[in-house]
Amino acid sequence: FELDLDNLRNLILEKSEQIDVRIVTDNQYLYEFNHSFVKTDTYGLMHNKFCIIDGKRVSTGSMNPTNNGAFKNNNNLLLIDSKILARNYQDEFNELWNGTFKKGDKVRNPQLLIGNTTVQNYFCPEDHCTEKVKEELRKAQKSVYFMTFSFTDDGIANVLLLKKLDGVDIKGVMEARQVTKYSVFSLLEYQGVDVVKDKNPANMHHINNLSKQYSCPKLGVLHHKVFVIDNKTVITGSFNPTNNGDKRNDENLLIIHSPDIARAFLDEFDCIWARNH
Repeated sequence: FELDLDNLRNLILEKSEQIDVRIVTDNQYLYEFNHSFVKTDTYGLMHNKFCIIDGKRVSTGSMNPTNNGAFKNNNNLLLIDSKILARNYQDEFNELWNGTFKKGDKVRNPQLLIGNTTVQNYFCPEDHCTEKVKEELRKAQKSVYFMTFSFTDDGIANVLLLKKLDGVDIKGVMEARQVTKYSVFSLLEYQGVDVVKDKNPANMHHINNLSKQYSCPKLGVLHHKVFVIDNKTVITGSFNPTNNGDKRNDENLLIIHSPDIARAFLDEFDCIWARNH
C-alpha cells in the first residue's frame, strides 16, 4: 500500500541489483518509491501489506512499511514459513503485477496446515472476505474481542449483536478518528456491547507515564484489523470490516486457528483495552 521507511527502501534498492524484486503499491504513494520495478493500481485502494520471500516465506498483517506503521501506530506483523501459503500470495501478486485489480481468481488453497496450525487464507474482493469473517464469528461460543481501525459493515456488526444475545462476551476497541456517522460504533454501543474509542494522542496528557505503564503506548492510530474468537482463533490481515474493504479494495485475510497465536493477540488487546479504562 505504502512504503516510506528509508532503511527498507535502501535495502530493497540494494537487493534489486542482486535478485528479482517487484513491488506493487497504491497509486497515491508511487511518489515515495518510484522505480522501474514498482507498479501501481488505477482505482480503489491496493491496500495489501504483504511480501513474499524466496517463494517460501510470507510477511503480512496490518502494518504498512512506513515510519508511522513501524513506530507510531498499533499494528501487527506475521512472518510465516510456508511454501503453500507463499504460492497463494504469489498468485495474488502476479494478478496485481499484471494489472488485474479488484478481481481475479479465487484463492488456490483456502485452507492449509502449517505445522500443527490450521490457517485459512482469502483475498478480496474475489473471495468475499466479509462472508468469511461472518462465518467464523458465528462459531463463537464464549468471547469475541476485536481491535479495528475502520468498522462500518452492518452485517458483521449484526453477527456480533446476535452472539451477544447468545451470551457471548463481546468487547472491542475502535480507532477514534474513524468513528463517524458510517461507523457501527454507535449501533454496538446502543445495543450494550462493551466498545470504546481508542484514545488519540491529543487526549493522552501523560504519554510519558503511559509509556512506562504499558508496552503499547498510543502515539499514532489504532491500525489493527483483528478479531479474536474464543481465545483460540485470530482473524487478521489488511482487511478492514467495511464495504470498501470487501468490494472496492485489494485486500488479504488470514484466519488462524491457534490458542498460542490467539494469546499473543489477546495480550495486545488487553494492553490497548487497559489504556482506555
